[in-house]
Order: sequence, then structure tokens, then C-alpha cells
Amino acid sequence: MLKGFREFILRGNVIDLAVAVVIGGAFTAIVNGLVTGIFNPVIALLFDASDLAKAGVTLRAAHGDDPAIVLSWGAVISAVIQFLLVAIVVYFALIVPMNYLKRIQLRKKPQEEEPASTPLTETELLTQIRDLLQEQRGGAHPSAAPSTPDTPPLA
Repeated sequence: MLKGFREFILRGNVIDLAVAVVIGGAFTAIVNGLVTGIFNPVIALLFDASDLAKAGVTLRAAHGDDPAIVLSWGAVISAVIQFLLVAIVVYFALIVPMNYLKRIQLRKKPQEEEPASTPLTETELLTQIRDLLQEQRGGAHPSAAPSTPDTPPLA
């Protein structure tokens, strides 16, 4: 049982996943810093959205010890805007540069020969296999002497 666990832990994809989680956590601080430090103040300035998270409809006012019941649609809109801003930052800070680097790598790799546009028929494939086997056995090339079946003629 411990051997199986050790094999599981030492697999490359488990370690890669652990590294991705750690890096993702560190990168979250960067993205949140960009969104809260740069984009949110700009949006608040342009749209006077400083009170957006507090916007809502009071369904029942507070009475004594009972708190007010408020339908906070502003918090939902604020969360959607925050999500969109994070998605934009991730897209332009990670995805676009990575796609660019992948395109550069693909250009640098030598172009491999493209496979034949039409696949071989079953007969052509079997003929090629027969020819290769004949060459491996050291026999004459099959095209030099046609092969005949080993079955005796019918009487």
C-alpha cells in the first residue's frame, strides 16, 4: 500500500499540480494588487462606483435586535466587475504572452514531413509489409519474381 502511495506522489503530474497551486496562489496576490490598486480606482472615478457594493433594496427595516434584510444587488454587480477585471488581467498578462511564445517555438521547430494526403489501401499496406518481410529474410525482392501459393493445384 505504501509503495502505491509513493508511486502516486512521485508521478510528474502530481508534482506539477502542486507547483501550479503554489504559483497560482502567489500570482493571485499580483492580480488582486493590479485589480484593487489600478483598475478599481479608475472604475470608481469614471462611474462613481464607490457605493456600488452598498447598493440594494431594503426588504425589511431593522427593528430592535432584528437586523435589516437587504437585497444587495450592488454586491453582485461589484463581484461580477471584479471577476471580469481579474479575467482581463489574467488573459492579457498570461494567456496572450504564452500564446505568442508558443507561436515563436513552433516557427523555430523544423517542419516535419507531412503525411501522405491519402491513406494506403489495405492491399497496398499488406504489399509493403510483405516486401519488408521478404527483405528482412534476405530473399529476392518480390517484384523480381512473383510469388505463387504453396497449395497444390486442384484435380
